[in-house]
Amino acid sequence: MPPKVLIVDDDRILLSLTEIKLKKHENNFTVLTAEDGLQAVAILKENHISLVVTDLQMPHMDGLALLAHLSENYPDIPVIILTAYSSPTSKKNALEGGAADYLEKPFVVEELTKKIIARLAKESEGGILQTVPLEMFLQLVEMEQKTCTIRVTNKTSGLKGVLFFKKGDLYDARVLDTKGKPSAYQILSWNKVALSIQDTCPVKTKQIHDNLQALLMQAMRLKDEIAKKNGASIQKTTATTVEPALNSSEPIASTLAESIRSKLEKMKGERKWLKEIFQDDAWNDFISEAVKLGRHFNAGTLKFCYLNKGGAIDFIILPDNKPTVISVEANCPRDKIIQILSQ
Repeated sequence: MPPKVLIVDDDRILLSLTEIKLKKHENNFTVLTAEDGLQAVAILKENHISLVVTDLQMPHMDGLALLAHLSENYPDIPVIILTAYSSPTSKKNALEGGAADYLEKPFVVEELTKKIIARLAKESEGGILQTVPLEMFLQLVEMEQKTCTIRVTNKTSGLKGVLFFKKGDLYDARVLDTKGKPSAYQILSWNKVALSIQDTCPVKTKQIHDNLQALLMQAMRLKDEIAKKNGASIQKTTATTVEPALNSSEPIASTLAESIRSKLEKMKGERKWLKEIFQDDAWNDFISEAVKLGRHFNAGTLKFCYLNKGGAIDFIILPDNKPTVISVEANCPRDKIIQILSQ
């Protein structure tokens, strides 16, 4: 679904003409309109807006008041200011107030279009990921102490949310006009998501004080509750949302299977935690996204993935034309297994 751009101006004729001319770019973004700041605030509560373009001189709630409202409640939404009363002072005030850009009236719509597309591109300057599990990505953000804004789209409902990280610490979260920990729980409880990453964080004050692992655990409980309400078991829900279908799996060639088993035999004690070794090309998309994730963090060549899906069985996936999958019990000695497979 294309991002939504909100145009705010009390000049109805200009607003209508701008909307009509921008319609030819509807494959890149869609346009909503408001005639003053109060209408814009109401639209923001009901829609996920990616960019606001606003006039300064308006009745009821002018552009600077709207800019202040956005800076406080929607810090991730960039704002382009339009004004017919241009001066170095007004431009300075707008940019210092949080505006991302500034355009003088009268303007050429093509120039506005270029500014809109350029600002929207920044939403995903750090990349877009389609199938990587959200939990795994956020744990890497924490581990690598990344500063970023992560936009999360729920593929099932189409709902969008935003997570704000500074040096690997979750500062805030937002879904529409709801912020803080409730929004974080909501986003972290989504199963099928797409992620876009922006390598900056506009939030200055920390609003979420729980650590990420505690939030992830609570979100997992929320997922379980949703699964039970839908009449599905926790195991079934996890398998359908994170793990590729296994009915296309094939027994692995005996030589490779024995080589893997031989490595694991070096570990002392019983190996009842080792369940099965097989090949399954249903994991190809997952591996592809994991490779992209590794590139994003400059992690080097992907050797294998350890997938903890929150159930009784975990998976170790070795990339190949047809990925090799090792299923193990969740309470297995994973650190030792990883050490052995890395040799």
